[in-house]
Amino acid sequence: MRARSLRSAARTARGQDRRRERLHSWGIDVAVAERFIEVFAALAAHAVAVDTSLSASECETLPLGAVADAATGKQDFELLAGLPDTFADDRDEIAVNVFRLYAYKGGQTSLQLLRLSTEVRRTLTVLAARESVPSPTCGDIFRKADEANLPQ
Repeated sequence: MRARSLRSAARTARGQDRRRERLHSWGIDVAVAERFIEVFAALAAHAVAVDTSLSASECETLPLGAVADAATGKQDFELLAGLPDTFADDRDEIAVNVFRLYAYKGGQTSLQLLRLSTEVRRTLTVLAARESVPSPTCGDIFRKADEANLPQ
């Protein structure tokens, strides 16, 4: 998932200490949260791509603002709609299945997903604000992460 690039780039773009404090106050493990942020970003980007009938090769053209809006504006089940039955990466498939479990479990886990969705939105908003182009896309962030040799 190219969402790892978004998360990696976001590490340099936002106050890690404040995020860790928020996660701790919410009772969410930082490592677990980082993976869920990856999944959320990828699911939000996928949802926007499906809504706009983009192919996988066109996903880099997605505006960060639209992906940020989808992260908090769509219900969990809407983010899961239209996903493939299988994934090329087992790690991604497991992450999506865990997301599904959290989404359908309800209660505290749904609250945690809601809180993590705000972290995704915050991250994408900060990344977009730091770009020099007027309407940054996912591709702009991917290129910046590649230039900085951030892990994917």
